[in-house]
Amino acid sequence: MAGVEIVVGYLFAWAVRKARRVAGRADAEVDAGLDAAMDRLHEVVSGKLGHDGSLVRLANEAEAGQQALSDRTRQWVTLAVEDAVEQDPEFAKALREAVAKIQAAGGSVGGANVMSGNTFMGPTAVQTGDHSRQENHFGPKA
Repeated sequence: MAGVEIVVGYLFAWAVRKARRVAGRADAEVDAGLDAAMDRLHEVVSGKLGHDGSLVRLANEAEAGQQALSDRTRQWVTLAVEDAVEQDPEFAKALREAVAKIQAAGGSVGGANVMSGNTFMGPTAVQTGDHSRQENHFGPKA
């Protein structure tokens, strides 16, 4: 399945959104359709992978307030999902459907569009926004 990196990005976005809700920092207006689609993706992946160590680490990084997954965790989750896709065509189909629903619902979480598969050498700036809010990130968060 092409686009496993997108799945990993959405999983992290789901975990970040969940951590913010638990901490009481969720936006007042939450898109119910996108929430449901993100929840479905998490159900599909966690239903297949269970308590895989890579998913535990993904959740821990989100709860710690990281703005992005560490490279190692991203690789572990990607490999776990890729392996499951290769082994189980039904899982691959459910995953494609879940991603399509997220993309149809807007494909962003809290204004943070998923960006993956990029390699930057040297100083890099990433800018994202949701029409009413903008975030600028320059280098690692201190």
